[in-house]
Amino acid sequence: MPHIAIISASVRKGRNSHRTALYFQNFITEKRLATVEILDLQEYDFPIFEERLRFFDQPTAAMLDFADKVKAADGILIVTPEYNGGYPASLKNVTDLLYDEWKRKPIAISTNSAGPFAGSQVITSLLFTLWKIGAWVVPAMFPVPKVQDAFDESGKPADQAGTDKRATAFMNELLWCIQAKNNMKE
Repeated sequence: MPHIAIISASVRKGRNSHRTALYFQNFITEKRLATVEILDLQEYDFPIFEERLRFFDQPTAAMLDFADKVKAADGILIVTPEYNGGYPASLKNVTDLLYDEWKRKPIAISTNSAGPFAGSQVITSLLFTLWKIGAWVVPAMFPVPKVQDAFDESGKPADQAGTDKRATAFMNELLWCIQAKNNMKE
């Protein structure tokens, strides 16, 4: 069974995109699609990094833990809010911290916003960054408009059937890419 790490990118107080991360954790577990864990950037509370991990003289235990979890995951699901047309500094920070860990890693993206556009403006800059570091971005998205209305605090969707239908198609793409990468290793 593949292992998926969900990166919950928002570190803001009162954040809403974490609801989407919780939804996916529950969805993946309930459907037995993979083993799953959330890498919550709010809990990691990283400082602003000045260098890539491999150049640190004395990386912290948290840095090494995060790097190990990204490397060990068969796929990554990034759940990111859109802040002023971009993605949060917390996500850019950990993206730049690692390098080899992202190489050819299947990554699916869920964009979130409080408004009606579902984080559509964030995707271009995030895709470019992931492309530059050699990640394999899955050709599917899971946009969430009005995230505060779409999920409750525990990740339960307001429209269970519709959300699960979209999530199934989205996750099938990520799982296909994970399987394709595994087949290439053989």
